Amino acid sequence: MLYRKMPRCDRDLSILGFGCMRFPMTKEGHVDEAKAIEMVRYAIDHGVNYLDTAWPYHDGESETVLGKALQDGYREKVNLATKLPTWLIKSREDMDYYLDEQLKRLQTDHIDFYLIHTLDRDSWAKMQELGFDRFLDSAIEDGRITYPGFSFHGELDTFKSVVDGYDWTMTLIQYNYLDEQLQAGTEGLRYAAKKNLGVAVMEPLRGGAMALKTPAAEPLWAEAGKGTPAEWGLRWVWDHPEVTVVLSGMSRMSQLKQNLRSARKGLPSSLTAKERSAIEKVRDLLQAQMKVNCTGCRYCMPCPNGVAIPECFSFYNSAFMFDKPRKAKKSYEFFLGDTEYASKCTGCGECVEKCPQGVAVPEKMKEVAEYFGF
Repeated sequence: MLYRKMPRCDRDLSILGFGCMRFPMTKEGHVDEAKAIEMVRYAIDHGVNYLDTAWPYHDGESETVLGKALQDGYREKVNLATKLPTWLIKSREDMDYYLDEQLKRLQTDHIDFYLIHTLDRDSWAKMQELGFDRFLDSAIEDGRITYPGFSFHGELDTFKSVVDGYDWTMTLIQYNYLDEQLQAGTEGLRYAAKKNLGVAVMEPLRGGAMALKTPAAEPLWAEAGKGTPAEWGLRWVWDHPEVTVVLSGMSRMSQLKQNLRSARKGLPSSLTAKERSAIEKVRDLLQAQMKVNCTGCRYCMPCPNGVAIPECFSFYNSAFMFDKPRKAKKSYEFFLGDTEYASKCTGCGECVEKCPQGVAVPEKMKEVAEYFGF
């Protein structure tokens, strides 16, 4: 495992972080605790020391399961990150309430990296009004938090305002070779680094979509050389010296082991001109074929009408990005129930406000329903 330091944090952090938003699941729709705990401990035993979770992940199960995984001496081996659920905060007192509840879920007396979750223009204004700074100062002073940070899903100008708005240790942004200009983007990455903030990256593979094999991209990847699409995606992010940690939401042990192997090559500024050129060609190809800018983050869920929003978009994108329309339609029909199809969308718009990518979900659902026929 390779390690990097954040400018304001004198700790060696593994370049691969374990994102706990996509734990393995049971058929009943709950986290498979045994498999999740096995994966977390395997990751730690093989050098991963940064673990990231949040209040809503897996409908609240993620923090609880992670807390169990970190028993038996594992808590002392890691840097633990979780987040304040900004959308649930109505008062300054709520901030203390959720932090204290998270400490209970995670079975710990402190959070190493505590992030204000999913900031954008509106939530940033709300947090300022409610006194997030006084909350963080207090929690740092009493030892419940060691390092403050924020995760971001807004526009670049707002990102810069947030960076300048508090004495942060780090930020968490979405960044990959498809999203260089999305949200904070490359300019935001460099701005944060210039201000001496550590940068962690989420969605390096867009919820796993960039790890899939695309027939049209195969000759382009061959130009880059030996490696899987997932490895090239991760290495592209690690190539940026401003990045400290790259989070991967791993659902299977095979994914974890592959990412651990890829992390051995994650040195900054290590990609050759030939490799970067090949990745840029793949980027242009995938961007041209993508129908919906959905990363599968599930912030839109649950849908009040039962629509499986991320899954609908995933099957729709797969039909075009991976040139498998028949397989995509069969999967759409097989894996989704009658109440989960895109045709069940009523256009209520509740999901639109929650989507970090700004997807016009009801409009796109009409496209999906028309394409698949239901």
